[in-house]
Amino acid sequence: MGVFDELPLPPEKAYLREEISRIDETWTAARFDSLPHVVHILTSKDRDAAAQFLKEQSDVIEEVVDEVVQSYHTGFNRAIQNYSQILRLFSESTESIGVLKVDLAEAKKHLSARNKQLHQLWYRSVTLRHIISLLDQIEDIAKVPARIEKLIAEKQYYAAVQLHVQSIMMLERGLQTVGALQDVRSELTKLRGVLFYKILEDLHAHLYNKGEYSASGSTMLENDDDVPTTISVALTAHSSQPLSRRTRSLKGDNQNGLQIDGSYRPGPVDRGSFDGNDEEGALDSSEEATLDGDMENMRINGSDVTKDASGALCQMPTWLSNSTPDEFLETIRKSDAPLYVKYLQTMVECLCMLGKVSAAGAIICQRLRPTIHEIITSKIKAHADLLNSSRSSIGKGSRTGTGDLHFIKGQLESYQLPKQKRKNGISIAGTLLAVSPVSPLMAPGGKAQVAAKDLLDSILDAVVRIFENHVVVGELLEAKVSQHVDLNTPKSVPVDVSWNPDSEASQVTGGYSISFSLTVLQSECQQLICEILRATPEAASADAAVQTARLASKAPSKEKRDGSENGLTFAFRFTDATISIPNQGVDLVRQGWNRKGPNVVQEGYGSAAVLPEEGIYLAASIYRPVLQFTDKVASILPTKYSQLSNDGLLAFVENFVKDHFLPTMFVDYRKGVQQAISSPAAFRPRAHVVTTYTSSIEKGRPVLQGLLAIDYLTKEVLGWAQAMPKFANDLVKYVQTFLERTYERCRTSYMEAVLEKQSYMLIGRHDIEKLMRLDPSSGYLPNLQGPFNLESNSYDTETIEAELELSELLLNLRPIKQENLIHDDNKLILLASLSDSLEYVADSVERLGQTTQRATNHIGGKHHSHSDSEPTRSLASFARDYRKLAIDCLKVLRIEMQLETIFHMQEMTNTEYLDDQDAEEPDDFIISLTAQITRRDEEMAPFISNAKRNYIFGGICGVAANASIKALADMKSINLFGVQQICRNSIALEQILNVLQALAAIPSINSEVVQQRLDRVRTYFELLNMPFEALLAFITEHVHLFTAAEYANLLNVLVPGREIPPDAHDRVSEILSL
Repeated sequence: MGVFDELPLPPEKAYLREEISRIDETWTAARFDSLPHVVHILTSKDRDAAAQFLKEQSDVIEEVVDEVVQSYHTGFNRAIQNYSQILRLFSESTESIGVLKVDLAEAKKHLSARNKQLHQLWYRSVTLRHIISLLDQIEDIAKVPARIEKLIAEKQYYAAVQLHVQSIMMLERGLQTVGALQDVRSELTKLRGVLFYKILEDLHAHLYNKGEYSASGSTMLENDDDVPTTISVALTAHSSQPLSRRTRSLKGDNQNGLQIDGSYRPGPVDRGSFDGNDEEGALDSSEEATLDGDMENMRINGSDVTKDASGALCQMPTWLSNSTPDEFLETIRKSDAPLYVKYLQTMVECLCMLGKVSAAGAIICQRLRPTIHEIITSKIKAHADLLNSSRSSIGKGSRTGTGDLHFIKGQLESYQLPKQKRKNGISIAGTLLAVSPVSPLMAPGGKAQVAAKDLLDSILDAVVRIFENHVVVGELLEAKVSQHVDLNTPKSVPVDVSWNPDSEASQVTGGYSISFSLTVLQSECQQLICEILRATPEAASADAAVQTARLASKAPSKEKRDGSENGLTFAFRFTDATISIPNQGVDLVRQGWNRKGPNVVQEGYGSAAVLPEEGIYLAASIYRPVLQFTDKVASILPTKYSQLSNDGLLAFVENFVKDHFLPTMFVDYRKGVQQAISSPAAFRPRAHVVTTYTSSIEKGRPVLQGLLAIDYLTKEVLGWAQAMPKFANDLVKYVQTFLERTYERCRTSYMEAVLEKQSYMLIGRHDIEKLMRLDPSSGYLPNLQGPFNLESNSYDTETIEAELELSELLLNLRPIKQENLIHDDNKLILLASLSDSLEYVADSVERLGQTTQRATNHIGGKHHSHSDSEPTRSLASFARDYRKLAIDCLKVLRIEMQLETIFHMQEMTNTEYLDDQDAEEPDDFIISLTAQITRRDEEMAPFISNAKRNYIFGGICGVAANASIKALADMKSINLFGVQQICRNSIALEQILNVLQALAAIPSINSEVVQQRLDRVRTYFELLNMPFEALLAFITEHVHLFTAAEYANLLNVLVPGREIPPDAHDRVSEILSL
């Protein structure tokens, strides 16, 4: 029963809803039929119960009806009473109207008798009123000059212009025949010039952030990455001119209320806002706005203004407090633009009302370059003064944290290289500065670079803020031009609105435009950069006049927005075309605007007071500020001027870097590289080194001076690449050229040490190289893909077989000749030092390559695009080449020590071990070998790491053990003392190798391997002392300890006192075959 859901039932009688919902829907049908219900009751078995059920439902409905009536009873009574009152009032009104009609009829009858007299009196009243009004206007006009002067003194320029325009309008329309006002006309004409001069002076100050309402320091840019966020002035909603990115959101908020004819009419945006009832600030329409002091009455109705909580945005600026409310003031009040933007808008509006836009534009153009030059110079002088004060405070011991910029000049004058020396006695600074073309202050990230960047950042930030003001003014003037408003005729003079602004835009604004201001600003910045770089733009200045002419043709007209031009070519300041000032600006000279023109030769900026003399290398620190400056300018420029951001300052800096800086850098660093690798000490290990090896270059890692200098130069060049990402590919190519030349020099030094030596020829053999790669000790070699792989240093069947096979190949080279070995220890030390130095450079180059790649990938955008030609090779490939040569040096040293061991051990075949008494010392060749191993290890220890030392000397044990066992085959006889002598030789060799392993301090080295191999030698020779039967028993128990040939050699050698049966070989072969 949804019909009864909204019944006004009290909560205690909510059960009635449930009762009502149980009633059958047939009772609520529109056409109720009672017959079925009667039949139902009559045919029911219990008629009384059925009748009682119907009665209960009837009671429920009656109760609901009672509740509804009770709820709406009061309302029904009130409605009846209201209708009664309405009827009574209507009746009374009818009676009153009847009486009024009778009174009006009588009044009409009396007035018709005196109609002519009343008409005469009314006409006389109108005439007298007009005469009184004319006299009041004459009296008010006479007071206007004094009132304008007072407003000028109070800097209420907009109110003064309003009063001047309205007064001129009255003189030209209503009071033109009054001769007594001729002096007033003359004074107003003079005041127009004075007013224009004052407004222009104030506008000029605010354009360069020197005015009372200019942006404060708190709104300036905090860092290099911030883009100015100032919101420009709002323009008319019907303007077809494209706006800048920062002004597009406010388009349509401003519509000047002072029309061409001087009268006020609501604009299309604010129409109806001044009807006298607007709560936000309507005019009091009951009061007339006249010039006799009634301006105060033409006020904003403060009683109707809604107070905003924030208050600041809705308040009228102080410079407009005395102005007559109009549409422009309403737009200013509603605008949320910054205060200085509103002030610029007010000044431009004043110029437009005075009709002095062309003259103002011409003077702004004339003053633009000298003013910018003065601002830049003053900022540099301020830096110099702060520098001098900081230097004096440093001398007093009270240096404060004012940054690198303030100390740079003093540090350049008093800079001394640090006397830092490494533990090996070599000065790092002296080594590196001998080859670097720049001092540490001028290096990438040096204090001179930081100082230049900070200086240019501060200057370019100031220029960006100034250009932002010019964009605001330029857009305002363009908006006025787009509205077909004659900007050079006072508001009181009628004009022809059919004038075409596109063909006259430059003349209307006196040559002033956004493109012109940007060109001049960039030109001055370029001159500053040229002074910092100590460069002169002769090549570009030759056609500067042509470029300036192209600038004039770049005016943003409809005919030239189709992209037919390739962009604005930069014009230099000392050849800018002269600006012709229109006739309206002639009177400005009389007002004191006799300034230097744009072609007056100006002095330098004085940057030498805070910057060093090596100017060209400051290009790296200049590039990023200029890049950020270009991005900021692009964000400020309106859309139709976006092409201007692609040319100018950034193009000049990029061309300078590409045509001058990079070639000069390449030549300078190529000389440094050549000097570093051609010096006699470049590839000469330091003598008398007593320190132990350290992996830290700061703690004295003995990297060769040539390679250390190359690493420093590589880092320096890649530092320039990080400072100038666009030219990173070119600089990486330079680095690759330097690394390639250095690699060839290292290869030459390596070949001089190993040429025609047997060890060098052996590592080139494929089978030897393969076996060395399988050797477990190869885990100590620098991996071509990374650091050492010590985990692979484990022995298994395959590696042991590879080691034995390599030993066999080396032993087959016997006899080893002395001339085939590197007998000069200095060459071995050179190879060791060269290997470590190459690995150091490889690691450094690999890290630099990864850092450069990440930095290049991280920096994006149109200005950071890479060069057209990518490097053919990566720095990682050069790192692999360097590391491979370092590995070759280690392999040569390892093979050399193994060959040296074989050279000494081959003396066993020429020695007779038949002494009749026990010797107390090892053989001479063992003593010589152990002494040589000890000496070379001591000499190499300072130059290579312990892991590499273990690799170099780690192959001696296996070769010496195999050589000792193989030597038995060449012996004819040996006695007991000979066996003891050979055992004594192996013990001496084991002792020296254990000492080397202890000094190497490699935890993963198993010293038991050396003991097992040399124990095997002693066991083998001690078998010669056993009887044949005991030998057979040993062979039976240790079948695989020695080979069949080695067991056979035990039977072939003659041992006094030992009997060998004729079938000894057969019996041994039978045991081995089992």
